[in-house]
Amino acid sequence: MAQSDFLYPENPKRRQEVNRLHQQLLDCLSDSFDVTNKLTEVLNTHLGCRLAFIEMKRDGTIKENCDIIIQAIMKIQKELQKVDEALKDKLEPTLYRKLQDIKEKETEKIAIVQKVISVILGEATSAASAVAVKLVGSNITTGIINKLVTVLAQIGASLLGSIGVAVLGLGIDMIVRAILGAVEKTQLQAAIKSYEKHLVEFKSASEKYNHAITEVTNLVKHQMK
Repeated sequence: MAQSDFLYPENPKRRQEVNRLHQQLLDCLSDSFDVTNKLTEVLNTHLGCRLAFIEMKRDGTIKENCDIIIQAIMKIQKELQKVDEALKDKLEPTLYRKLQDIKEKETEKIAIVQKVISVILGEATSAASAVAVKLVGSNITTGIINKLVTVLAQIGASLLGSIGVAVLGLGIDMIVRAILGAVEKTQLQAAIKSYEKHLVEFKSASEKYNHAITEVTNLVKHQMK
């Protein structure tokens, strides 16, 4: 037992809680890497992009890994912007506006994109049209992706950003030391609150991101049947 535990008997439980919350944060981070790679594969396969897959930097900090995902998503957004600009250029204004209309049926949107997708990509597939509709013609999906980027940037800029992702191989006391750094162990409760605050937002953003990209992949599979 640490000497401070005699003065702060709740510290052992708090150290375990910090460890648990750190693992949850890493789980969300890992999921975001996986989903981003899933999205990358869809874009490379169906929209002819040449995006690189990303890997978690196991010897890096949380901020470094957040930045890897953010940079990958920004490259994805640039590719989607190119497709959006091409659709706007090739479609009649009334048809382009229909792509942005949330009341318009998805099947109708796919049919609209199908009219010009071959000019944009050099070939026409319903799967490519579906991807374009889901990722370019959907403000909902765009909003979800932007929210994830915002949350990742906030985590990277917080006191959690400097924490190494590999500290879980250490004992709990070593984990706490690595997490808190120069912060006194008597401030464990403050560290817990910081984790909890960011985890609520990160879990929500990560789950919505996962769900949105899963919808895209499911629609692609349906179109390819």
